[in-house]
Amino acid sequence: MKIEEIHLYQHELPVLNGPYRMARADVYSLTTTLVKLVADNGLFGWGETCPVGPTYAESHPAGALAALSAMAPGLIGADVLPMPLHDRMEGLLNGHSYAKAAVDIAMHDLLGKHYGVSVSDLLGGALADRLPSYYAVTIGAPDEVARVAAEKRAEGYPRLQLKVGGRAIEEDVAAVSKVWEAIRGSGIRLAVDGNRSLTTRDAIRLSQECAHIPFILEQPCNTIEDLQKIRGHINHALYMDENCTSLGTAITAAGTGLVDGFGMKVTRLGGLHPMRGFRDVCVARNLPHTCDDAWGGDLIAAACAHIGATVPPALLDGVWIAAPMIEGHFDSKNGVSVEGGHVRPPKGVGLGIVPEEGMFGNPLASF
Repeated sequence: MKIEEIHLYQHELPVLNGPYRMARADVYSLTTTLVKLVADNGLFGWGETCPVGPTYAESHPAGALAALSAMAPGLIGADVLPMPLHDRMEGLLNGHSYAKAAVDIAMHDLLGKHYGVSVSDLLGGALADRLPSYYAVTIGAPDEVARVAAEKRAEGYPRLQLKVGGRAIEEDVAAVSKVWEAIRGSGIRLAVDGNRSLTTRDAIRLSQECAHIPFILEQPCNTIEDLQKIRGHINHALYMDENCTSLGTAITAAGTGLVDGFGMKVTRLGGLHPMRGFRDVCVARNLPHTCDDAWGGDLIAAACAHIGATVPPALLDGVWIAAPMIEGHFDSKNGVSVEGGHVRPPKGVGLGIVPEEGMFGNPLASF
């Protein structure tokens, strides 16, 4: 089975009740980029990549479209298999893993349809069909974020992520304390996410002043060197997120004991094939992690849920999807949603998601 056609689309995803507020950006709407691969046997597969604005990571939607357009002519005739396809993409374009991920996801969707199995099966087999999700509480006044935390506690979320940074550290300390008051005794796990925004000084102060509160400290500072500086001075488990831009970085961080876990994005690593390798490294080192992405619709959500289903439950910190902050679905029958703080991988072959005909308009480019 070989690739015969490639079609590229973009689609706007407004943020419900926006903005989605992080330390470095206020996001009101996101542009997602979609790839449709058509094989020489008539089967097709869909993939997606959706950077959460231009400042979260080294990625943006115009870059995704440009990178995919540059690679697409060279992918016509490529085998629909993980190793040959990734090797072909690497030979066509250096870097731009977030764009290559959309092709990888579409390839898995297509391959699952060809063999009549789910993407979970392609990735080794599901260990669970109801997966913990988590809710990201965006930056806000301490009393307001505590109110949201209590609301999400009542909805059944097993984990919350609280965004911090971009303001006086005293406000972050107060916000963490207020949220803890709202969820204490519930069993909900808490992550405090700096999105690279804290100085080493403020990261250490936040951890030390909140030493009595159990949480994981996720990507508080900008660089790996910053994480190395604070490692011996904080009271909390340290997770890497934005700094983990490759499987090689993950292996080094895990092998040297720099971190206690990861917040991992499927598109950051380049798709489900490298994400499978990352999962296996974490199993070998007994490191918990998430299986999620920066943003996106049902295709990204399905990809995250399928790989999440193959992670040993004790190591799965959650599958985050943007569905609660997006109106509607690409596939009204099988779209992925959060129910009771959990998600389920779609049933059926491939990703289990078939976007409704014409939803994305005409392709921006076809090859």
